[in-house]
Amino acid sequence: MSKPLIIITGASSGIGEATARLLSGLGYPLLLLARRLDRLEALDLPNTMCRKVDITDRIALLAAVAEGEAKYGPADAIVNNAGLMLLGDMTEQSPDEWDRMLDVNVKGLLNGIHAVVRNMVARRHGTIINVSSTSGRKTYPSHVAYVGTKHAVHALSENLREEVAPHNVRVTLIAPGACNTELQTITTNQSIKDGFKAWKESIGGVILQPEEVAETIRFAYEMPQNVCIREIMLASTNQTV
Repeated sequence: MSKPLIIITGASSGIGEATARLLSGLGYPLLLLARRLDRLEALDLPNTMCRKVDITDRIALLAAVAEGEAKYGPADAIVNNAGLMLLGDMTEQSPDEWDRMLDVNVKGLLNGIHAVVRNMVARRHGTIINVSSTSGRKTYPSHVAYVGTKHAVHALSENLREEVAPHNVRVTLIAPGACNTELQTITTNQSIKDGFKAWKESIGGVILQPEEVAETIRFAYEMPQNVCIREIMLASTNQTV
């Protein structure tokens, strides 16, 4: 029996890429979405459609999902992984960075939900996996705007779960701690980058790897449909905060 389609956003690197590799190896057809099409195509995964999509572009996202479903059948799951982490002290950080994070981390994630949830409810089957962060449960210095977006992801995920659970649709939240992805490098504040490097060295240099988070996503998804793992928070054992 053929396996159903899974959609992954932000699949060009980090957790998204690792999840794509893992699920492809298990035989799932995939629709991979990211802004860097060349990175997606370089993965060279079988039964995979790659599309250049910015998740803040709702029309483009809907079109890509429709195209993927036309080829592989209804999406059984979406992994809303795309995200942006721009850190800074509120006295110094540019409001443009808040806007970008709200657009990607909150509105973009909602766009992903919107693209699949109605059909999942109609079919009474499906799984929505939202990748958040420990910053959705805790606070950290120079994280105000980022923490705000991730707390939003936690809240909307739980509220969505309550709405769709009676329709046999699952919502799972995955909240990793520090992970070895590009998110750690895109912050524009150099002192924060240096501080993260020093913190990482102080705990022995061991943080989560994308493959470990991908395995967590797989575990939650491959549970029977009647089992909804509502939330998994994970971090390296030596991360104390």
